[in-house]
Amino acid sequence: MAVAGIEAFVAVSRFGLGARPGEFSWAADDPRGWLKAQLAGPGEPPSRLVGLPPGSDLFLELRRLQQARQKLRRASATSGQTAGDNGAKANALQAAYAKRGRELYLQEATARTLAQIESRQPLRERLVAFWANHFTVSILRPVVLGLAGAFEREAIRPHVTGRFHDLLLAAMRHPAMLIYLDNATSVGPESRFGRLRGRGLNENLARELLELHTLGVDGGYTQADVTQFARILTGWSIGNERDPAPGAFKFRPFLHEPGEKVLLGRRFGPAGEEEGRQALAMLARHPATARHIARQFAVHFIADQPPAAVLARFEQVFHDTDGDLGALAEAAIDAPEAWSLPLGKVKTPNELVVSTLRATGVAGEPKAIVGALRELGQLPFAAPSPAGWPDDAAGWVGPSAMLQRADFAAAVARRIGGRIRPAELLAAILGPAATPALAQAVQRAASLDDGNALVLASPEFQRR
Repeated sequence: MAVAGIEAFVAVSRFGLGARPGEFSWAADDPRGWLKAQLAGPGEPPSRLVGLPPGSDLFLELRRLQQARQKLRRASATSGQTAGDNGAKANALQAAYAKRGRELYLQEATARTLAQIESRQPLRERLVAFWANHFTVSILRPVVLGLAGAFEREAIRPHVTGRFHDLLLAAMRHPAMLIYLDNATSVGPESRFGRLRGRGLNENLARELLELHTLGVDGGYTQADVTQFARILTGWSIGNERDPAPGAFKFRPFLHEPGEKVLLGRRFGPAGEEEGRQALAMLARHPATARHIARQFAVHFIADQPPAAVLARFEQVFHDTDGDLGALAEAAIDAPEAWSLPLGKVKTPNELVVSTLRATGVAGEPKAIVGALRELGQLPFAAPSPAGWPDDAAGWVGPSAMLQRADFAAAVARRIGGRIRPAELLAAILGPAATPALAQAVQRAASLDDGNALVLASPEFQRR
């Protein structure tokens, strides 16, 4: 019974998002089966995300505001008589653009966090978060402020148990990624537009795609490969209002670099958009990609320094199944190394906030939830670089961070009041993982608030 209880705790903590009331009992009979059942089928979108506008509509809405502002700015520069009026109108449009972006951002960030808090398929939500971090689109570039949530909903969520190639293609074709890494403005120097306007390549997407999304930094590519890949991806852009699918992916032949390209020794083209599709298919199936993905997956689910045997198994599964991400998730569930105590992974701030609110049932206002995540250092959709958020303890543990976590635990404990007794909270969210020392400290706490804060700030709860 003790083993079953421990495995239920591991299932809901390491693979899930922390225990909701009753979740231990759902997982206790067959923890691995409970997890694998969450991988079956395509998965229904959480109710919190249903009805949110598509990214194409959001792109067009924000683009119209920005274009109107730019038009007025140009008029101000050429007409002395109306410069003041146009400048004021342009500033008003810029303010409207920023305000609308913030509204969309708060809507998406709140919906995503509440979906995680309420989910009965927490493993699937964890996979969404993992792959969204792998293919980071960050609002630190304000141009994607209103699109980052749509990117996760549309490009990531539908593919987390499908093929890596399909996920890669969806991520690279989404407007948010094309804007974030500047491919929408990349021009082949010898293309019709490039020769006419003197515009050139932007290598950002090509570089990050090789270094972060597929092969990895030690994947054997060169700067020449980056340049050739950037040439392959020219023309991958976004439809405007006059196109059949405005705001969605659009290949623009007049921006595409003509001629043959050589990537990793393989020749591509001239074949227009198909060059990019073929290159992505090759990269998705490259041995270096299998190694890179296997390591990231093992770091997330097993340990900051995963055993070599785990890496080898995950790499083999990825290779043998042609990048079946559901099979890779099952391999993590089947890994004996994942089921031991004490848990070795430190919760990220997002995981901490979500697991705390799942455990306590404390209802948070949207701005309060986002504010707590900001204070703890992980504002939604705001990773510091295209490499995403750190996935190891070194990225999240330090004196200041631990103090902020303790303050958060105390604040939530005050919100709980006397609704949950500390011993009940301890049993509900830690169960057999609670050490005798923690149980004794909670029992001796001076107040209910102090006892609940001890549980939420404990090392047992702060890890997964």
